[in-house]
Amino acid sequence: MADESLDRERGITRRDLGGLAVGAGVLAGLGVSAAPAAAAPAARRPNFLFILTDDLGWADLSCYGAPDYRTPEIDALARDGLSFTDAYAGSCVCSPTRISLYTGRYPGRLRGGLYEPIAAPTADAGLPPDHPTLASLLSAAGYETAMFGKWNGGYLPWFGPVKSGWAEFFGNYGPALDYFSHRGYAGDGPDLYEGEKAADRPGYYTDLLTDRAVEFIRRDHAKPWLLNLHFNAPHWPWEGPGDQAESDRLMAEVDAGKKTLSQALNHTDGGSVHVYQQMLTSIDRSVGRVLSALRRTGQERDTVVVFTSDNGGERFSYLWPLRDRKGTLYEGGIRVPAIVRWPGVVAAGRRSDVPVCTPDWTATFVDLAGAHADAKHPFDGVSLAPYLRGGAAPAERDLFWRTRDQGAIRRGRWKFVRTKGADGTTDELYDLAADPSEQADLAARRPGVLAGLRDSWERTDAELVPYT
Repeated sequence: MADESLDRERGITRRDLGGLAVGAGVLAGLGVSAAPAAAAPAARRPNFLFILTDDLGWADLSCYGAPDYRTPEIDALARDGLSFTDAYAGSCVCSPTRISLYTGRYPGRLRGGLYEPIAAPTADAGLPPDHPTLASLLSAAGYETAMFGKWNGGYLPWFGPVKSGWAEFFGNYGPALDYFSHRGYAGDGPDLYEGEKAADRPGYYTDLLTDRAVEFIRRDHAKPWLLNLHFNAPHWPWEGPGDQAESDRLMAEVDAGKKTLSQALNHTDGGSVHVYQQMLTSIDRSVGRVLSALRRTGQERDTVVVFTSDNGGERFSYLWPLRDRKGTLYEGGIRVPAIVRWPGVVAAGRRSDVPVCTPDWTATFVDLAGAHADAKHPFDGVSLAPYLRGGAAPAERDLFWRTRDQGAIRRGRWKFVRTKGADGTTDELYDLAADPSEQADLAARRPGVLAGLRDSWERTDAELVPYT
């Protein structure tokens, strides 16, 4: 009752937690908790389950406002945990975000982080195996490590999760694959691997990954563990669990020379909102299966679960009221859902408008594991551990993004966007608290704010590997 009274004082009741009500007016006036009250932290070092979806838009879940369908399992995760309304991906496309997750740093600190995305095997396009990673740091601290799903941090023989600290891997190396044949960008065969060896597993890809995650959780674990569960869904091609015939059609067109494999995977002549929702339903059920495995094995209270996306939504995503989508640094391209649950530590049923970003999860996990960043490779993310345990929110800071064509910084309510075009460079300024749709460019009206953010962006940009 105390929690419910506190929420009611802020204009939030437990009934509200069935959906995060994500309209622009709500974002401007959530009255969210800056520091959720929490119980004492667990005595043992926690397990970490990081669930990463691919191209899931900010409002694609019913608990974030999707109006036409429900995601009950993920909604339940939100009711049991803390949901961030202002969470961001490390980039607006998949490979750079994943490299920022693996390293806890801006993707542009590595040449492999400049690829948007890594779509072909080359010796310089990937995460160097000697670079410290989330997995290598936790492994050195005594953790079991595993990754199931999309890696997209570079191809064999140069790169891969097993080379970068994950003791176990089952999944795909490239940016996309067909959900039934498992054929991907590199080569004509399946992009499906067990470690570094090609694997042959029939079935819908989301289900295969879920099966492996459930099996991993059910094992007897002598040590705490890190599991990265990286779904390829709801990334194209647009195929739900019942769309084997659509997969067969696409692959037949490839084999007949009517389409390249890349064209078939991009699936520009297929898909629909209904199919997309089926893909989301499949993700939701899979999340439910994995969380059930945690509960049934008695590991629920010992496991930090994070659910988020690698960038903003794609063609069929529900992104209102955000501007644009995947591939740009406007809000629709980088703002993502993010939910964290840790029973008994993170207070249940809360939401927060504290801005957080992908590298923060790396720093947080390493901190909670009692480990530290490598001195030569300091994190750009900050640990959210004190905040999750009920302490103060992180101090205001700049969140930085850069692509080949755009740059952006968020500081508090302000967002700076730089766009390179044929006619030169344009700098824009938005007040996200009043204008989450980024429609009113305030650059001319607030030149001092613009100048400060521009200077900060240019200083960070100068530290990074340049685009060539």
